[in-house]
Amino acid sequence: MDYLKAFLIGGAICAAVQILMDNTKLMPGRIMVILVCSGALLSAVGIYKPFSEWAGAGANVPLCGFGNSLFQGVKKAVDEEGFIGIFKGGFTASAVGISAALIFSYIASWIFNPKMKG
Repeated sequence: MDYLKAFLIGGAICAAVQILMDNTKLMPGRIMVILVCSGALLSAVGIYKPFSEWAGAGANVPLCGFGNSLFQGVKKAVDEEGFIGIFKGGFTASAVGISAALIFSYIASWIFNPKMKG
């Protein structure tokens, strides 16, 4: 049952994004920023953690989960190190995910021979 819930929540987030793309003039990059910022905002007001525990991977995998990770990293670093944590926390919390995305994208570019559109 947990897999079904995660699938439905992840699908609902994707459907909402598709509706934004189809019915607004927002570009995909701006929609991604909205998702990351909404995850950080929901985390800041204390809503994201209970939602994440209820929804599971359906809430943690999309970009709003990345925003939550960034916020939690900054919050922890500020609590431990003070003002400098504002600058360090997000990098510390998300470095592994960002590094993995860059490495796997680079490997995929060797395999699939991408071409720039222009």
